[in-house]
Amino acid sequence: MKKIFVKTLFIAMSALILHSCELDNYDGPDATLSGRIIDKETGELVEQDIIRGTQIEFIEHGYDNPLTQYMVIKNDGTYANKMMFANDYTIQIRSANFPATEPVEITIKGNTTYDFEVIPYLRIKDVQIKIEGDEVVATAKVEKTTGHKITRIGLYAHQNQQVGEQMRQLYAEWPNPEDGGYVAGNECRLSIPISTNKHLLKPGTKFYFRVGAQVDASEAKLNYAPAIQVAF
Repeated sequence: MKKIFVKTLFIAMSALILHSCELDNYDGPDATLSGRIIDKETGELVEQDIIRGTQIEFIEHGYDNPLTQYMVIKNDGTYANKMMFANDYTIQIRSANFPATEPVEITIKGNTTYDFEVIPYLRIKDVQIKIEGDEVVATAKVEKTTGHKITRIGLYAHQNQQVGEQMRQLYAEWPNPEDGGYVAGNECRLSIPISTNKHLLKPGTKFYFRVGAQVDASEAKLNYAPAIQVAF
């Protein structure tokens, strides 16, 4: 009886191991989707926040009740996901610094490229950042493309070039600037004092400074200009 039990147990374990090996033999991700978020009118990249920023939603076809998955967009407005399976997908961008895009059906196979053409809520233009006396001073023009109100304009600083509102060591913000007399398209000025932040802004250090602004559209993210490095 003991021999029969051992033999039966051996057969069951062998079947389980064989089944596990069969499951492990499924092919892994074999495709890449990459591209850019482009300002439809200027052709420039639409910059983003790397943390809690705009994400691309994608749904893989061929499954019952498929889950919505997400991929992060880099600060510079480019994206790449090298862990995709070759298949048909629906992709869309919603909570962003531009109005939501329409869902797009796309076949991903090998190295697939897709660029989103959008109109950002705001364009941060003519940015200059420099040291003036005891301050780091930023000047910029914030242009609107919609009737939405500007809720804030900010200057964000970090030693990492991925700097933004969500990744900052120092910052200065102007809340509700239009209530304070700012007219969109005109030059605005923001500054961060050096002496009161000397524990960070030490001689020999380098910081990245980035100007961003946000509108009152539902779930709108900040629009940005490229980060500028300043040496102390």
